[in-house]
Amino acid sequence: MANIIISNEKKFKEIERKFQEDGLNKIHILADFDKTLTRAFVDNKEIPSIISVLRNGSYLTPDYAHKAQELYNKYHPLENDPDISKEEKKKLMAEWWITHFELLLKSGLNKKDIERVIKSGKIKFRDGFLELMDFLRDNNVPLVIMSSAGLGQESISQRLKEERMLYSNVYIISNSFEWDENGKAVAIKQPIVHCANKDEILIQSFPEISRITKDRGNVVLLGDGLDDVEMIEGFNYDNLIKIGFFNSKKKEREDAYKNVYDVLVLNDSSLDFVNYFLKRIPK
Repeated sequence: MANIIISNEKKFKEIERKFQEDGLNKIHILADFDKTLTRAFVDNKEIPSIISVLRNGSYLTPDYAHKAQELYNKYHPLENDPDISKEEKKKLMAEWWITHFELLLKSGLNKKDIERVIKSGKIKFRDGFLELMDFLRDNNVPLVIMSSAGLGQESISQRLKEERMLYSNVYIISNSFEWDENGKAVAIKQPIVHCANKDEILIQSFPEISRITKDRGNVVLLGDGLDDVEMIEGFNYDNLIKIGFFNSKKKEREDAYKNVYDVLVLNDSSLDFVNYFLKRIPK
């Protein structure tokens, strides 16, 4: 299959065998959102996240975009720096997110701004996404989206609603705001989810999700960052297949991804491999 790298064929076949033996009713999907379920590039321009659309557009106060871009320029290189320790990275990413959320509140973020971002046409799902969502719904397979999205649960829910894909088997763990009666954001709810602390998000803090997934110990994890594999830390699982969406051209980064993901999907490609893997598992 084009644009697919299997890091270790023997290991992959063994994991696939276990998934097939146990069947679909033992599976749940654990997925990041930005650049995982969505495309990394739209019209040949990189779209790193939902909040990047807000940052690069004229949505809030005149100085918001400038200040947000300064934060991005300062912290984003640190996010991908392999020489920074895990604990230091957590500290830096928390610092970035807290500062950015404070900026969003000061800049008058409103629910209407999220609606405008979602309707911009710049947040596009990967090819094969609708097929995946219908398959999961029809087979009652839970999809848990764990995202550090800066515009959080509201934006993800709204984008799924736009496609009529916010099915009852979809659960979202993400940042969330408190809103006043006029739809203005007045606070960010705790805990804040950022790219480096997904390993600390305990599934026990979400009773409904914990109940739904506790007997589904075979997990298909989907992510686009090296830290995304740590989403699994809060879950009890029996078998795990990690599928990474590698959107870079840098060979040294590819090798790092091979070390943590079982399968790499290259070149901002589709979800076809995920659909292929799931459809080979008996009901």
